[in-house]
Amino acid sequence: MESVRAAVSLLLCAMVLISGTNTELIRVKPIVHGTKGEPLHLPVEIDFGVTGVQFQGTWYQTSPRLTHLVTFDNNRSIPNLLLKDTLVLSLPNISLSFKRLDESAEGDYQLSINIFFPGQNKSVTVTKTISITVNVPLSTPIIEKSSEAPLVEDNDNVTLTCTVEDGSKAKYQWLKNGQPVRPSERHLFLQNNSTLLIHPVKKEDMGRYSCVVKNPISLSHSRAMDLSVFYGPYNLEVNSNQGQKIGEVFTVDPGELVFFDCLADSNPPNTCVWISRTNNSTEVLMTGPRFEVPSHKLAQPTKFLCRAFNNVTQKQDETHFTLVVAASRGREKHVQGESAVSPLVIITITSMLIIMCMFVFVRRTCHPKRVLMKIYSRPNPDQKGLHRSGHEDATEDFGIYEFVTIPGKMESAQASSRSLARLDSVRDLHTTIYDVIRHVPETPTLSLLK
Repeated sequence: MESVRAAVSLLLCAMVLISGTNTELIRVKPIVHGTKGEPLHLPVEIDFGVTGVQFQGTWYQTSPRLTHLVTFDNNRSIPNLLLKDTLVLSLPNISLSFKRLDESAEGDYQLSINIFFPGQNKSVTVTKTISITVNVPLSTPIIEKSSEAPLVEDNDNVTLTCTVEDGSKAKYQWLKNGQPVRPSERHLFLQNNSTLLIHPVKKEDMGRYSCVVKNPISLSHSRAMDLSVFYGPYNLEVNSNQGQKIGEVFTVDPGELVFFDCLADSNPPNTCVWISRTNNSTEVLMTGPRFEVPSHKLAQPTKFLCRAFNNVTQKQDETHFTLVVAASRGREKHVQGESAVSPLVIITITSMLIIMCMFVFVRRTCHPKRVLMKIYSRPNPDQKGLHRSGHEDATEDFGIYEFVTIPGKMESAQASSRSLARLDSVRDLHTTIYDVIRHVPETPTLSLLK
């Protein structure tokens, strides 16, 4: 085993001599952070076997002033008698430990060692440098604002300062709504970033500000602070849920009560004034964010104006719109639909009335019982003074005849035994039947429908 280690040492020595570097033999951390009042260990890693190898070295503090700490070789260490109660050297790995750190321990340290490998007449010298920081944990930071007065956009400045009561080597970072604040023409960082100056403030500077402090051994966040800025009005506009808006023109249905809202981006909220403008006059109607208009009171298109005023920034803005009262598209379509259906309804009802009148007429004139009564009412051809030849005038016999036979009712004896006293009435009946038969081909008159 000893021979193997010796072989490894010789191999390393050969590599060092060939390459001209000593980085593979000893490794240390370049920076070590310590806490005040706490112990600190400086580890050293050696990459050569100590068996059969002779080495001799020294630890120094090189800054802030040169101080000898300890000298050592393979078997023993000789510390600085002034520091023997504060330092401990570990052999054979030559690591150095501090029992308790104070501010004087902060600085740069150097390890210098000479290594003699077996079979070599020339030693290898290795030098390493380490920086030690002595830190104090940071307390919770506090943000202070330069003024508690209201901040007006483009007029005022504000300074935010982040402070810590305890801690050392603090580094500061500013956050707005959890995101880092970047330097700009209006955002300046002073005193190691512990102070933030905003000159001048604007609307976009509103938000929750906090600061983060950190050092090599600790990190701490402050409580967030709200920064408010008075601004506006911006983006003024008038909106309504009723009617239809095209550009600056609102079209509403007649008789509709219309509500308008005057909206703007402003802090604090605006004071709104509603104004009516005609060709000859201007009238202030009301104040407030909402305005209502009964559309039935508008005989013609009317121009209105909403003026918004910020009492703090002393800025104002205004917007115009026109209100037009007209039937909506949906109402026009409904009216058109009604006008299209109404003629059809009228034609249908008229046709049904005509058909019913014709049915009543045919029923009354062509009923079998009525025709039978007409036949019975004709005079007997045997009666004197009433007889006519059936062929004396053919035109008088022209017509439509209907023969109805009723058993037991039509006997010639009954027709011949009628009294002559009814002759006049028979003549009248004959005349009436004749007239009806003659006018059957013609169009029925109103008297026939009764």
